Amino acid sequence: MLLEPVQYGSKLFTKVFEISDEFLVPLKPLDVIKNSCKYFGVDYESRKKGTKQLIGYTRKVPIAIEPSNRIFFFPTTSPAGNECIWISSEHVENYRRIGPQQTLITFRNKYTHVLPVSYGMIEKQMLRTSLLKTKLLQRIEGRKMSFYLMDRPKTLQALEKSHDYE
Repeated sequence: MLLEPVQYGSKLFTKVFEISDEFLVPLKPLDVIKNSCKYFGVDYESRKKGTKQLIGYTRKVPIAIEPSNRIFFFPTTSPAGNECIWISSEHVENYRRIGPQQTLITFRNKYTHVLPVSYGMIEKQMLRTSLLKTKLLQRIEGRKMSFYLMDRPKTLQALEKSHDYE
């Protein structure tokens, strides 16, 4: 649901918030995102480049870690920065402003978390992620449909050959 940077001694770790668990990982949040992309067979830079091509944004782009399973994360600041938090849009139920640079996010499992970022930034990132999700899922569905349509005439030809229509 959420990847939050945590200073652990002299190193930056990630506090991972899952649906029913929380734990520390000895990696930076961006490295967790990169490893997640690798796990699904693609590298982070390719996902980033693909996002730029699809929705036209070049900064703080959402990442489709695995589109068919709806695993999309967006950064709250520059991903290279040590303060960047990554949020899974799929798990966000709602969010509201509680201060000029504070937003309360409620996740689908009713867990709430205060983020040190503006409401407007969360809104913008949710919209960008939604746009990316829509474009990718349209393409996935479009490809399924085009395969179906390409195969259909062959199927009809096979039926015609197997039946005597003369």
